[in-house]
Amino acid sequence: MERKKTKEIHIGNKVIGNGAPILIQSMTNTKTQDVAATVDQIHRLTAAGCDIIRCAVPDMEAAKAFSQIKKEITIPLVADIHFDYRLAIAALENGADKIRINPGNIGSKDRVRAVVDAARERNVPIRVGVNGGSLEKELVEKYHGVTAEGIVESALDKVRLIEDMGYDNLVISIKSSDVMMCVKAHELIADKTPYPLHVGITESGTVLSGSIKSAIGLGLILSQGIGDTIRVSLTGDPVEEIKAAKLILKTLGLRSGGIEVVSCPTCGRTCIDLIGLANQVETMVADIPLDIKVAVMGCVVNGPGEAREADIGIAGGKGEGLIIKRGEVYKKVREEDLLSALRYELLHWSE
Repeated sequence: MERKKTKEIHIGNKVIGNGAPILIQSMTNTKTQDVAATVDQIHRLTAAGCDIIRCAVPDMEAAKAFSQIKKEITIPLVADIHFDYRLAIAALENGADKIRINPGNIGSKDRVRAVVDAARERNVPIRVGVNGGSLEKELVEKYHGVTAEGIVESALDKVRLIEDMGYDNLVISIKSSDVMMCVKAHELIADKTPYPLHVGITESGTVLSGSIKSAIGLGLILSQGIGDTIRVSLTGDPVEEIKAAKLILKTLGLRSGGIEVVSCPTCGRTCIDLIGLANQVETMVADIPLDIKVAVMGCVVNGPGEAREADIGIAGGKGEGLIIKRGEVYKKVREEDLLSALRYELLHWSE
């Protein structure tokens, strides 16, 4: 797909915009001032495929912790700021690679200017974030409720405010928990600004419902070439956000690498524990750096054919299964040995 051309923005050692690959973000749910716990979670997220990490900065202790956290991680660190402009400045002083603010809740223009000046001094980008839930009263009244048009107007007003202060190292985020409103807002803003867009469905829900809502919303937005970095917001372990984000990007053809697992939904013909096996395979392949497709199929009706379409696959039988490799039946394996046999073949794939 043809992607919208946006301004190139550097966030620590990463780049978004100007056609760069779409990067995956997440946010820690530890207490930021607990450096050990926060660093441990960031390491887990990095291993899962997180490109940029954001931490909440609710107080000065959290802001000061940034300097210690930065020493222990390898991906850019973003400060999430609300209400107190002094926390934004402190986070910048302690090494934040980007700050996320809503100028509408920072306070006076002078306070916003103080943050902008501190960011300019370090050439650190500012993510201007507007959520449907925090839309200004006058815009709610103007548009007779929270609307995509109101969200876009609010965001562009705040961007102009910072531009008027002579700074354009910006990223825009416009989010709503209403999927179709969020999609429309991104469609409206895409041709009205040169800045890269951070895309996500805010407060989308638990791992199941949130992943589905995010897949629909992000799919509709990204498929139009809109978006430069994404976060899948889920109520749960943030590692699940990375898994969902990677799958969304791979499904849209926007990211390659990693093993894709396909499996059948099972039916009355299935004679092996396909559900358990498919879940085990999906977990098992997460640490294997191959860019191939693995099929886990449950019976002889569609199994062999579907497995042949993949690079390697399992076609289940009664208490056993076939390993089909590069389109050919490779060997027959007992059901209890299928997982280990598949792993062996993957680990020796290039031999």
